[in-house]
Amino acid sequence: MKLSKNFSVKKAHNTQVCLSKKLILEDKLPQKIRAVGGVDVSYIGGMGIGAVTVVDYESLELLEAQVATCEVKIPYIPTLLSFREIPPAMAAIRKLRVQPDVFLVDAQGYAHNYRCGFASHLGLALGKPTVGTAKSRLIGTPVERDGKTLLVDKDEVIGEVVTTKSGGKPIYISIGHMVSLDTAIKIVKHCSKGRIPEPLLHAHNLATKQRNQLADESKVNI
Repeated sequence: MKLSKNFSVKKAHNTQVCLSKKLILEDKLPQKIRAVGGVDVSYIGGMGIGAVTVVDYESLELLEAQVATCEVKIPYIPTLLSFREIPPAMAAIRKLRVQPDVFLVDAQGYAHNYRCGFASHLGLALGKPTVGTAKSRLIGTPVERDGKTLLVDKDEVIGEVVTTKSGGKPIYISIGHMVSLDTAIKIVKHCSKGRIPEPLLHAHNLATKQRNQLADESKVNI
């Protein structure tokens, strides 16, 4: 996929810097969290598949799952994933009947070169709390401090390396929007039975199922 002449990488990065200044890095959550969402995006051909699930915070029971597909208009560009993933993610979220108090997003949040990864961008677009919950590190140096492994970039703490499963690989947690880092980590740990938090695991499985279904349908049409 070629980049449209109307899309400027430099302007997109400037947009991210401007958006990062609008992020709320402290808790703006209800006193009691009742439901947590999980957001994941997958791809097949020129289509983006947005998947969102909602689980009960206490029991982690799946309450709702929605999926949406739409045409991808921007190719993969490192550090600009949000511009590619916002449309399918928002399309799925708009279908929700149960509104979560906070969304866990399979992406970076504040732990981003321009301090506004997909998790943060989505939080601003929704006006809701979000948490960046990534499986790999984009930026930052792990630094041991007070029993924690912090992600530090240019002397600024931008996230934390968290192990949710004993002996397992870590995940990289950062603020998305309207959630402090400490609270973000508490929510992620509470929602985790294994390495990946349950809302994100459900969303990933839903996106994969939809992608496989679309692949099978394309074979039939051929």
